[in-house]
Amino acid sequence: MMRLPWFEHRAPRTLGEAARILAAEGPGAMLIAGGTDLLPNMKRRQMAPKLLVSLRNIPSMKGKAASPGGLTLGAGLTLTEVLADPRTPTALRQAAGQVATVHLRNMGTIGGNLCLDTRCNYYNQNYEWRKAIDFCLKKDGAICWVATASKRCVAMSSTDCAPALIALGATVKLVSPEGEREIPVENLFKNDGIDYLTRRPHEILAELTIPGKGKVRLTFPNAWQNSAGQVTQLGVPVQQLQFHPADGAGFAILLEIIPVGMEKARELDTREALARPGQMELANSVEKELNIQDFKGEEAAGSYFTMTDKKLVNTAQPPLGEYKYVTQGCAKLEDLILSFRVVSNHTAGDEKTAVLKIIKSACLVRQPTP
Repeated sequence: MMRLPWFEHRAPRTLGEAARILAAEGPGAMLIAGGTDLLPNMKRRQMAPKLLVSLRNIPSMKGKAASPGGLTLGAGLTLTEVLADPRTPTALRQAAGQVATVHLRNMGTIGGNLCLDTRCNYYNQNYEWRKAIDFCLKKDGAICWVATASKRCVAMSSTDCAPALIALGATVKLVSPEGEREIPVENLFKNDGIDYLTRRPHEILAELTIPGKGKVRLTFPNAWQNSAGQVTQLGVPVQQLQFHPADGAGFAILLEIIPVGMEKARELDTREALARPGQMELANSVEKELNIQDFKGEEAAGSYFTMTDKKLVNTAQPPLGEYKYVTQGCAKLEDLILSFRVVSNHTAGDEKTAVLKIIKSACLVRQPTP
């Protein structure tokens, strides 16, 4: 029979208290919630913490809240509780339902499933077995027996719920005595069998948020006509909208709504994104230099430039499909990029004002993901 090593146990009542204990005790302390992964590892002596900090008695770790922005789940919810909630997205419900057995789902938590230790046939053995092969690179040894020439451990992640949460665009909140930070689930993991999480040793994964399905609402004249469609660009579904005045005169607008995720949207510099296409347009335009301007609406903010085709500027009626003026721009709206292009054969001022008014009106209406 494999027995647990001796350890001390703390049961804080608040997340702040747990974070302070974890930080004060240093590398000798580890978190425990359901224990379905940690305790077997301790029995096999793969982990031997001197202190376990329990998260089971912290109410905030068990919270659930749905809002127009999405669904927030406490990391201390068991997989069974996640499964039982009708608001849980189908993809996550299916993933959680595949975890182990009912007994383990009743104990294991959603946060713990995301932080599971990596797995390997040479590592997931008892102490005597591992000692017989002189251990391995992940624990107590110097060789990775899966790839003997490798200087890096190639033990694999075994989290069941991470792929579904990544696909849903979920984020996790990490809490420490220094404060909180929120990162996408996809950024929680590293390609290293030993140092496999970006969660710092003194941080606690407190909750995760699954964004709701978003609808972009635009305001434009009722008399205008519009059409919508969807295309796939580099594997990403892109919603395309085209709209113009009812009489077809004046100008037309092509708007693409591109989901990129919260982190990429935050990192995007709209002026930099327009620099290359702007330089390409500049070669055939009347303008001598690229003039990118910024704009800001209630929720959307971005940049744009306007160009005049030097071959058509003095043409009374350009050939079909060609235009004197083009305004191109992009804006950020939460986790979406709105890319727009306006073409016109009339003076660009009125058309530019009209399209900027439409883009500025953009807002995101979210509903919990089914």
